[in-house]
Amino acid sequence: MSMTLYLGTKNYSSWSLRPWLAARKAAIKFDEIIIDFDQPDTKSRILEVSPSGKVPVLIHKELKIWDSLAICEYFAEIEPQLWPEQSDLRAIARSVSAEMHRGFMAIRNEMGMNVKAKHRKVTLTNQAQEELLRIDQIWTGLRQQYHAQGNWLFGKFSIADAMFAPVVIRLKAYTVKTSPTMQAYVETFYNDSAFLEWINDAEQDTLIVPRLECGQV
Repeated sequence: MSMTLYLGTKNYSSWSLRPWLAARKAAIKFDEIIIDFDQPDTKSRILEVSPSGKVPVLIHKELKIWDSLAICEYFAEIEPQLWPEQSDLRAIARSVSAEMHRGFMAIRNEMGMNVKAKHRKVTLTNQAQEELLRIDQIWTGLRQQYHAQGNWLFGKFSIADAMFAPVVIRLKAYTVKTSPTMQAYVETFYNDSAFLEWINDAEQDTLIVPRLECGQV
């Protein structure tokens, strides 16, 4: 039996993007089923497959995994190259992935992921600005160390990159100041065929969820 990954609306679902991209980059085969947000049957459809009542959720045979980072870890059990080969680099990659997973709440709230949004104006709180500076610190520090190995955070693509992918989309969607290193890292994603597959799918979405729309056009 193949794996099935249940996703939210691609235009908005940052949590769904992360494991989807990790699997695509590792050439792991899976079926995908999208459950659109804010529909009359959204809650019931998600509860049919997800113990947490949230997406994404991965079903593989009798196994259900319902957290984005946990799903990525499961994919790494199948394709270990999703983490850096060296143990110390894996530890750092897991650290920044966990930091992204648990934090940056102001950015999430004030700059919701929206693939179709372009250059929207937002007035960020001090907390959101501090979080952007922290992301810049992470990206710049890692790129300075590992740029010789490739264009991703640790040279080669890893789960750490998948975890930050929604931030990349946010930086395209909203007019916020970014450093040259951040801009270059954003372009790395927008030159990647797997990432662009998600972007192209999301741009075909016709669903608009008002509560998830941020910023001024």
